[in-house]
Amino acid sequence: MARITIYHNPRCGTSRNTLALIRNSGEEPAVIEYLKTPPDRATLMALIDAMGRPVIEAVRTKEALFQELGLDAPGVTDAQLINAMLAHPILINRPIVTTPLGTRLCRPSEQVLDLLPAPQRAAFAKEDGQPVVDAQGRRVGAN
Repeated sequence: MARITIYHNPRCGTSRNTLALIRNSGEEPAVIEYLKTPPDRATLMALIDAMGRPVIEAVRTKEALFQELGLDAPGVTDAQLINAMLAHPILINRPIVTTPLGTRLCRPSEQVLDLLPAPQRAAFAKEDGQPVVDAQGRRVGAN
């Protein structure tokens, strides 16, 4: 059983980079393509609760459907946001990663580094060429 799970959209560069960083640590995560296999209400609520962030942060507010459904209107409740994500999984922000160290929305992708139990095993650059990890497995630009 995988120690790490990623709620993944293979069409998303941030999600692909996050998955690659997980694999660069030597882990093979459980990959849930949430558009094909959306979480049920209990799972979605547990993920949001585990992240310890407001529900709105789990929503893709830049998705056109967000405005089309009126979810940007004043007074929209967390329950309405959750119902919208369940009805339209494209509204779930990604990637969400769970590990023994916690659960987090990994935007930007290097956020996942704080969740990985094992260090990076090699240098890593994002798809756009931006370096994230050096040859010694250290985060580039980290203080």
